[in-house]
Amino acid sequence: QVQQVESGGDTVQAGGSLNLSCTASGLNFSNFAVGWFRQAPGKEREGVSCVSRSGLTLYSKDSVRGRFTISRDSAKATVYLQMTSLKPEDTATYFCAADVERKYDCPHLLFAKQFQYNYWGQGTQVTVSS
Repeated sequence: QVQQVESGGDTVQAGGSLNLSCTASGLNFSNFAVGWFRQAPGKEREGVSCVSRSGLTLYSKDSVRGRFTISRDSAKATVYLQMTSLKPEDTATYFCAADVERKYDCPHLLFAKQFQYNYWGQGTQVTVSS
């Protein structure tokens, strides 16, 4: 049984930094493309950053590029999202997800409407105050 946990969220002032982590017992992230997603109240979930199956491709959406960096530690089966220069519009609950069905690689994983993941965690709340 896969249990996923995201952590590292907090309330910070604009311009601050946070490091998010995501682990999933029973699932080795190093075998799949993995993405970070976020959802703000009243808005749809959106893809933020991803790493390809091979680990060679890293992608972040335009609004966070240069500020957010995704990384993966295969030994720890953990995926990270380093967030810097945070803005109020980054406020959301952040989740990670892996393409366990191997249908999408990065960056398509972030935008595929048909992407399904059965192991979503509770997410971690990031709040950026102005």
